[in-house]
Amino acid sequence: MRMRDTFIKPMHPEGRRFVAIFAIVTVGLFLISGFLGWIGVGLTVWCYYFFRDPERVTPPRPGVVVSPADGIVSLIEPAVPPAELGMPDVALTRVSVFMSVFNCHVNRVPVTGEIADIAYRPGKFFNASLDKASVDNERNSLRIRMTDGCDLAVVQIAGLVARRIVCFVKEGDSLATGERFGLIRFGSRLDVYLPDGVEPIVALGQTMIAGESVIAELTQPTEG
Repeated sequence: MRMRDTFIKPMHPEGRRFVAIFAIVTVGLFLISGFLGWIGVGLTVWCYYFFRDPERVTPPRPGVVVSPADGIVSLIEPAVPPAELGMPDVALTRVSVFMSVFNCHVNRVPVTGEIADIAYRPGKFFNASLDKASVDNERNSLRIRMTDGCDLAVVQIAGLVARRIVCFVKEGDSLATGERFGLIRFGSRLDVYLPDGVEPIVALGQTMIAGESVIAELTQPTEG
């Protein structure tokens, strides 16, 4: 890996127009004041950094559930998946990953499987770190059918600043663990509802890397 690649990451196409807008505004700010112009430069760099889309290396072993987002594990608790997905009305273990405005916001599928259902629901824009955000906020939910027939749900949740949920996939698509499936602009949260009986192996406050950090093992190791 070249040293340059450590600091300069590719940008997702979703960010091009935003960076262009920030750059144009920055030029205008320089015409007013050099001080304001340099503030604009900093904001333009931040915008580019927000939409960065680095390559990730998914763990090669089978049966892992990886984090769908960069961020911090903010909640681990039993909860019923969103009703619009049509899953059984049974509480599953929900692991929430909160993304700040400084995290990479490209989302990745936690497991290999087929997108069985996608359901968007408009809502409010509470702080995404709050528990009620899972119920009240705007969200986009995906139900992923794994090869063993079990379902896993992953939910994109808008936050206090986030106002645009983007989903790149459609029902019927087959994706491998760690593939990109969406993006949320400017701070938000991802919820993962683990299959019944699967326990998380992460802790509250743990830092997650999308597509790399393992949330749970679908196949529990046997003692011997």
